[in-house]
Amino acid sequence: MSIFLDPDDVAILTGKKTKSGQVAALRTMGIAFFVNPSGRPVVPKASVEGKEISNKPKAAWEPSILNHHG
Repeated sequence: MSIFLDPDDVAILTGKKTKSGQVAALRTMGIAFFVNPSGRPVVPKASVEGKEISNKPKAAWEPSILNHHG
């Protein structure tokens, strides 16, 4: 079971057959997605199930001594 929509689901969701058309439609719709190396939009199922998706990397760990606002 994949955590991503399959390509047919993305085509149905966006109403578009081309990768570029799907990317444009997903952006317009405000649906979280990633673009894989082949240019295909990859949509996490959670993004259409109402769950929050973040594609921002987590901040790197720093020792607390560096966070001191002395």
